[in-house]
Amino acid sequence: MNQDFNSYPYSSQRMTTFAQNGMVATSQPLAAQAGLDIMKQGGNAIDAAIATAACLTVVEPTSNGIGGDNFALVWTKGKLHGLNSSGPSPATISIDAVKEKGHEEIPAFGWMPVTVPGVPAGWAELSKEFGKLPFKDVLQPAIDYAEKGYPISPVLGKFWKSAYNKFKDTLTDEQFTSWFETFAPNGRAPEIGEVWRSPGHAETLRSIAETNAESFYKGDIADKIDAFSKQYDGFLTKEDLAQYKPEWVDPIHTNYRGYDVWEIPPNGQGLAALMALNTLEGYEFPEKESTESYHKMIEAMKLAFVDGQTYITEESHMSVDVKDLLSKEYADDRRKLIGENAITPEPGTPPKGGTVYLSTADGEGNMVSFIQSNYMGFGSGLVVPGTGIALQNRGHNFSMDPSHDNSLEGGKRTYHTIIPGFLTKDNQPVGPFGVMGGFMQPQGHVQVVMNTVDFLLNPQAALDAPRWQWMGDKTVTVEPHFPNHIAQALARKGHNIRVTLDGSGFGRGQIIWRNPETGVLYGGTESRTDGSIAAW
Repeated sequence: MNQDFNSYPYSSQRMTTFAQNGMVATSQPLAAQAGLDIMKQGGNAIDAAIATAACLTVVEPTSNGIGGDNFALVWTKGKLHGLNSSGPSPATISIDAVKEKGHEEIPAFGWMPVTVPGVPAGWAELSKEFGKLPFKDVLQPAIDYAEKGYPISPVLGKFWKSAYNKFKDTLTDEQFTSWFETFAPNGRAPEIGEVWRSPGHAETLRSIAETNAESFYKGDIADKIDAFSKQYDGFLTKEDLAQYKPEWVDPIHTNYRGYDVWEIPPNGQGLAALMALNTLEGYEFPEKESTESYHKMIEAMKLAFVDGQTYITEESHMSVDVKDLLSKEYADDRRKLIGENAITPEPGTPPKGGTVYLSTADGEGNMVSFIQSNYMGFGSGLVVPGTGIALQNRGHNFSMDPSHDNSLEGGKRTYHTIIPGFLTKDNQPVGPFGVMGGFMQPQGHVQVVMNTVDFLLNPQAALDAPRWQWMGDKTVTVEPHFPNHIAQALARKGHNIRVTLDGSGFGRGQIIWRNPETGVLYGGTESRTDGSIAAW
């Protein structure tokens, strides 16, 4: 990969990190260091990923938690493995049941959107299959941070305060009391630099560590979740928890200019990124900072996104085959719709046939792309009393239209926004990458891949480059440092361009590439958050 390590879009950003023995890149320095410490204790990249992810539930609760979901792409022993640890809806929920409770749409907060948490099971499954150290040792750093506390970092503090200010006015029902007791114990969000502790969180993590997550799904913790759900007429039961198991899946991919770009198959939305890349492969991009380059990227992403929003759900419920959506012939048809001006995209008919991200790599060649989330920041607004478990609200993504592929059904996994990415070339690993941030994620994946493959930017420059995000119809938001002359030219093409005040809505990513000849690791982390790379 002939990248330019002297290329930086703007001079204020950090440099690419180089290392050889191990690397952990994520959005929170304490979590990154915890993962590296586990590696130094004899753990591998998989152990480091679990340790980092567990720490992130403590040191970045604004984006993820024990009550969320996770996905992983793991390169080990010459093969890429995929883990889908997203949970289904409760068995007894249905469109009619939701309507009987007075809702025409699935609300964002409370028990209605809560789905089975996959996080603890995902950690335990990764540890069982590929870990080297005992599971309880790998979770110990997270337990320590929850028990002893840590100081709130700047971006974390900003999002925490924003969530508190929103929740104090909207989450006034009794069922939300435990959220405020856990995350606003002094009647406010913790201040930047203030030490925050969560003893209940520590106790829960310790129980998960000692039982390989069995207590969460079939033991004392499951009983607490069940009792809390029953108290407020929720659908989730201990039977739903007891039946849950993560799923090992075959990753899906497309070849983009000689590189294989890998994603988790549906119910994840990574498919949309691959479809957009298929469309974009039909063009040449001699220059990154040009109106035509951005116009084609935006139009291709629109077309892929509307297909994704139409068809993506749990794969067994999709009305079209993934391989048909990924066919180059279908991409050729979609490309014909891209002209000189912005379009309002419509889904095609293919021929029948609030999140944290982290990357880890070790000196043995193992590499992990890992993502974890509660969705919409803190999730449902519900915290199981005394446990620190903030429950996710993934069910909010279900459709209430019974004819839609992603219609609400009991025991079904919904369209999922969180996606880890991985890049290979000639059956050899280049490395893990990801950009968290709701529906920004496939758009971030496309931009990072193109920055790397088309424009030869190094990992840090690929992340620092100004981002855009399609919001719907012809509306596109751009970051403040997005080139103004290009924004104006795009507007003349019919795009509704909105310049934002900061980069908080454009995702936060990490990259680790490995040099195949030397084994040297090149890492980049997000300038839009408290991101850090711990290297060895």
